[in-house]
Amino acid sequence: MKDITVIMVDYVSQTVLDKSLSSLNSISSRLKSVIILREGESSFNHLPGVDWSDRIRYVTIRDHDLGKTLHDTIVTINSTYVIFLESPDYLSTHIIPQSLQLDRSQTLLGDISYNRDIVIRQPLLVRTSLLEKHPFLSSRQLPFKEALFPGWLATAETSCNIFRKGLVRQARKNSSRNTIEKQKFIQKYQLEKTNTANPTLSIIMSAYNMEGYAETAVMSCLLQNEQPEQVLIMDDGSTDNTYERLQRYHDESIVKLFSKKNGGKARALNAVLPHVTSDFILELDADDWLDPDAVSVIKKHLADLSADVSVLYGNLRKWKQLKDDVQYKGMARGTKVTGRKDLLSYRFPLGPRVYRTSSLKKEGGFPVIDFADGRLYEDVSVLNRLLKNGPFQYRDFTVYNVREHKESITKQNLASWHDFLKSLE
Repeated sequence: MKDITVIMVDYVSQTVLDKSLSSLNSISSRLKSVIILREGESSFNHLPGVDWSDRIRYVTIRDHDLGKTLHDTIVTINSTYVIFLESPDYLSTHIIPQSLQLDRSQTLLGDISYNRDIVIRQPLLVRTSLLEKHPFLSSRQLPFKEALFPGWLATAETSCNIFRKGLVRQARKNSSRNTIEKQKFIQKYQLEKTNTANPTLSIIMSAYNMEGYAETAVMSCLLQNEQPEQVLIMDDGSTDNTYERLQRYHDESIVKLFSKKNGGKARALNAVLPHVTSDFILELDADDWLDPDAVSVIKKHLADLSADVSVLYGNLRKWKQLKDDVQYKGMARGTKVTGRKDLLSYRFPLGPRVYRTSSLKKEGGFPVIDFADGRLYEDVSVLNRLLKNGPFQYRDFTVYNVREHKESITKQNLASWHDFLKSLE
């Protein structure tokens, strides 16, 4: 019975593709079709000598969006199951047709792989009905392509999923620093869900012309192992499609989207501040993203925070934006800020910034100063004021990811920093 469609993703090496296709010989009796997803035209010279090559076809990834292309492809197939293989994976030699079975109560058979001390779960054999019910996330919603399958598992996790070791092998192991950091992030999708009543935490975000990045930021708020009380987003008069793309997330429950005439980040964040009902506020830039455990980690640090502390902060993980990917640059570890001199000489933006809501509201929110009409360095302006009324607390935790890219407003205005310092109170 031919009841399996195999979908192969991200194979760019002819040798690795041949090995992966050849590994399917053991289950050829159940193969209905094999779909190879590709960017543009195929660069492969030939297909391996298998007697089922007529079942192989190519599908072009549209608009560089693998998640949407997968969904559009899945709705066209009529097999009971789908097997996913991602380069450089191939099926273990121990796999036989009978080993790929799910009973009526099971919806997914996944593989468990290891890279150093990192454990990653990936879907292998999935009921097509589950894939239709839980579509893959768009590439715009994820920080990098390696997060696609683990991120989907986080949205489709049920008690009917089973995982085993050794179902899939790899033609070669990648242990580069970039890969390891991505896998450390991905591993957090597998954390157990938690729910801490107090203290409460909301996330606020201002977005201006960030249609290429903002969905990743918002989805990172929702793919948490502990949900925030609120996600409040202000579109600051974007002239691109940022507002239209973010409308899908507005649910009047956790996520609320607002819009206003463009006036800069300080005014935008001040406009959402009256809607905050939580004890603390995490500020997220629209071009950055959070680790899947950001809310739970931050809440643990807030639980024993001294009542006079107005701002909690930690470390930042930095990534360089490439054409269609991000590359890990390194960790920026925080240092103690005990006064104005420490703040103004800080070697990178202090973050992540978690404000005590009462302190921030008492100061009237984010200052709109005369310099640049309040459109630059609003983070330093507000910290400069808050520091006068309560200490800051540094803790050694890392849950915030900074995307460095050429469109960054701060990057474009580094020469204004000294003029800004002169304008501070």
